[in-house]
Amino acid sequence: MRDEVCGEFKSLGKDKFRTGAIIASSRKYSNATFEEILNVVSEIVSIAEKCCPEGADPECYEKESLALSNRSCSDPSPFPKHSGIAGCCLAEGLERKLCLATLKHPVKEIPVYQERFNDQACMAFENDSQGFRDRHLYEYSRDYSSAPVPVVAASAMTYLNMMRACCHNGAGGYCFTMRRLFRKPLTTLTQISNKACFHYNLLGKEKIKLSYIIKFARKSSKATFEDVLALAIDASEMVSRSCNDTSNSTFETGISIAEPKTPLHLTRNSGPNLWQLSEHTTKICDTLSTKDKIFHDCCNAINKLSAYLCIYSLPWMRTPPKLPDFQKPSDEDLCSENGTLALEHYLFEVARRHTYAPEAVFTSIYESSENIVSSCCSDINTTACFALKRPKAREQIFDLLEKGTEMCSQFIHLRATGFKEKLREDYRKRLPEAPEEVISGLVEQRSSLASSCCPVNAPPVYCGLKIETEVSRTCSHGICFQH
Repeated sequence: MRDEVCGEFKSLGKDKFRTGAIIASSRKYSNATFEEILNVVSEIVSIAEKCCPEGADPECYEKESLALSNRSCSDPSPFPKHSGIAGCCLAEGLERKLCLATLKHPVKEIPVYQERFNDQACMAFENDSQGFRDRHLYEYSRDYSSAPVPVVAASAMTYLNMMRACCHNGAGGYCFTMRRLFRKPLTTLTQISNKACFHYNLLGKEKIKLSYIIKFARKSSKATFEDVLALAIDASEMVSRSCNDTSNSTFETGISIAEPKTPLHLTRNSGPNLWQLSEHTTKICDTLSTKDKIFHDCCNAINKLSAYLCIYSLPWMRTPPKLPDFQKPSDEDLCSENGTLALEHYLFEVARRHTYAPEAVFTSIYESSENIVSSCCSDINTTACFALKRPKAREQIFDLLEKGTEMCSQFIHLRATGFKEKLREDYRKRLPEAPEEVISGLVEQRSSLASSCCPVNAPPVYCGLKIETEVSRTCSHGICFQH
């Protein structure tokens, strides 16, 4: 740990090292206050200054870090609070230090921080540029704590560079407009990678692959399962490598691309995370651009990053293709060593026929199908088990798909106001005796669910929780979501 800290301190210098410490600490302790983060950073920088120069006492780092862990266990402590601290503080010496080092706060799926581009922001920046800088790094990093470090660092620093350029020269609005356009691909990439890494850390590599199977199946009408599976595997590999990248160069990479001379291009010099995205984009374009015009149009973008952002933002197929009935996986297929592949193929076929249903519905279908397969394949009479459970499960699955499709189709085509009016009419017919406040409450709940889950690239984890809540609420009024 000493070698890692001192290596970064020497290569980056004190200012950039401090910047990196703010970003890393804010990501790790995303629920901490600004003051708590600055206290941690001050300690980290102080230890590096004292223990990293040539000729420093070889025992310096161990002694100082031990003292820091002891202060973390003091009451009151000036450092971030965590439910696991009490347990760590029962240990002593190295065991305590290692325990404290592993602590981190839970991350958020949906960022809420809004960057400011106005006279008030400029006034705050000019009055205290260091304080403004530190707080922005803190707010931005804790909100995007799942995104790869170089992406977060670059995006945060380009905002600060923009403030420095636009607030000091009096250019104001025009300067902000041009700079925001310039950095938009990077900010969008931060949002995308934050979401992808959040899901990867929560769901794991296999469930992320499933998510990409669903996405590609619903965006391309002509992609085969083999096409989609290969791209989903490549996407899950890319996410795995990028989100697990903890190399010492990641922060320095972020600083180096924070102020590009031209709009951001994905090259080997952009760092490992961004280069992997470039390679993945190339594979998407090689596979799908000759089969589907919308992918062809995206792949003609000015650079690979723009092409990927275009592909990412493609809507679901508004009119699902008229496809023939497909072969359902047999009991033998599901219980074979390729049972997972058979289930993924089944989900692919279902997803391309129900392009409006929220992704969380498909995830729920997959998980319930997995449970049935696991139960029946280990049953003494596998055939009888499937014969009992599959028909009921299939009925529930397609009922849920139809209702999810109906909800999102109406939400997208009727827009928000028309959608609410349609909901009110439907609930009034179903509950003619219900008071107006009950009807209004149901309308708002279903409208909130639709606005959360129906847009393309909606957050599936948050959406899944919303669906569970909706089922509970509407069932309490006698109208279950699936009915």
